Amino acid sequence: MAPTSQKPDAARTDSVASVLKVFSVLETLAEDRQAGLATIAQHAMTSKSTTHRLLQTMVDLGYVTQDPETEKYGLTMKLFTVAARALKRDTDLLHVADRGMGKLSRAFGESVNLGVIDDQDQRVVYVHGYPSTFNLSMKCTTGMRNPLHSTSLGKALLAFRDPDEIEERIAAMRFEASAPNTITDAATLREQIELTRSRGYAEEIEESEAGVRCMAVPLRDHLGKSIGAISIAFPLFRFDEDRHREYLAQLLAVGAEVSAALGHEAGPLS
Repeated sequence: MAPTSQKPDAARTDSVASVLKVFSVLETLAEDRQAGLATIAQHAMTSKSTTHRLLQTMVDLGYVTQDPETEKYGLTMKLFTVAARALKRDTDLLHVADRGMGKLSRAFGESVNLGVIDDQDQRVVYVHGYPSTFNLSMKCTTGMRNPLHSTSLGKALLAFRDPDEIEERIAAMRFEASAPNTITDAATLREQIELTRSRGYAEEIEESEAGVRCMAVPLRDHLGKSIGAISIAFPLFRFDEDRHREYLAQLLAVGAEVSAALGHEAGPLS
């Protein structure tokens, strides 16, 4: 009698489990930069034999490399290239925003960051940035993710989205506090989103991180939808209140310039 073939549901479950293991290994390497087999297996919660097979396949495909001396594994630039191609499809946002971000960096010397909204989670993903020229500054790393409700980038992104999407995202938020002034309720966030929409920029003081003040502007496409946002982050002690209008004027100008390049036509009701 021929052996019974695997049921479709069981095969699907095995496939999902395999995909989860692959991404668990990738995320472990992204977090640890370089790690040995045992460490990767432990963090990814898979057996050493399974982890080794996955890693060898990733090495063969060019996504992972192994140091011949330490035998530790690390990610190659190929994964970044794939991500960059995906971002390129989004009207070359990275390329278009870079020039304006450079202007802000040269003008103020503070951290300048580009964020996009995560389609599956209520978070901002940092996809590009200019580090501060000062020794003491807010450190933002490409790939870092922060909650939408606690960042100026998040409020700038949310303010120019469809009302139904905004409400769906708010309903899914947990409103966890991470700093002294983090928004912890939906009503306050709605007020901040409306304020951001009316004035064209978002601000936050110690909402995401203690001792940090940020301001952000949306980057809007031809439909008026925010597809990104640019922020400037200041340590509180270095924020010059007398230059507040100057900071905002240049940030708003860059936001308008990038949005125009993305196809947005500003008008009296835009």
